[in-house]
Amino acid sequence: MTRKHAFQLIMAAALTLGAGMSHAGFDLMGSVGAAGDLAKAATISDDEIKNGARQMVAHEDKVQKVAPAGSKYAKRLAALTAKHVKEDGLKLNFKVYMSQQVNAFATPDGSIRVYSGLMDLMTDDELRGVIGHEIGHAKLGHSAAAMKTAYLASAGRKAAASSGGELGAIADSELGAMMEEVLNAQFSQSQETESDDYGLKFMKKHKYDVHAMETALRKLGGQGGGMTDSHPASGDRADRMKEMAGK
Repeated sequence: MTRKHAFQLIMAAALTLGAGMSHAGFDLMGSVGAAGDLAKAATISDDEIKNGARQMVAHEDKVQKVAPAGSKYAKRLAALTAKHVKEDGLKLNFKVYMSQQVNAFATPDGSIRVYSGLMDLMTDDELRGVIGHEIGHAKLGHSAAAMKTAYLASAGRKAAASSGGELGAIADSELGAMMEEVLNAQFSQSQETESDDYGLKFMKKHKYDVHAMETALRKLGGQGGGMTDSHPASGDRADRMKEMAGK
């Protein structure tokens, strides 16, 4: 779909929801005019995406139980990522969520969050491989695209609620709703392949065990839920990583 076509569809939806909605600037935290909000989403900039991502992650950090700096999980992740706070032109920050979910995610602002359940499952190099994969999603623009889709979806919900006079209540919960959209987003197979390739290059670049990419994917393939929901065909991808690691 072209940007022009997307813009036309968004404006048509806004008109259907009714007139009387004033235009306002992009502000994830504020009460923006619903029609303007929908229209703005079609041309949202990279800086706005990153700013929105920072707000979303700050909200999620308050909702989740973040591992304290002195915990074994935080210390382990800090040791594994100390040399990667600046990676491939990105400024990254890392935290552990104390949850048995086998999951990790990256957002466009460079925030990477790793769940303790994933850390329990992985060796150090396997965890590095997963982190390299997630850095790939951020570097290659996959996370930004997912967030933009989430913003469009949340704007649609906001516009609908606005027509019923409940914009304020929806706006207060907007960050959590958007984060839910992002975490539930599924990357395409081509995006997963690109991030796998990025992760393998990351491992080679830093002289980590390149075979850890394969074993990490095989472990993920044996799990239910979490990362396997948005990372399909782990077995096939593991086979591909095994082949590429030998080259």
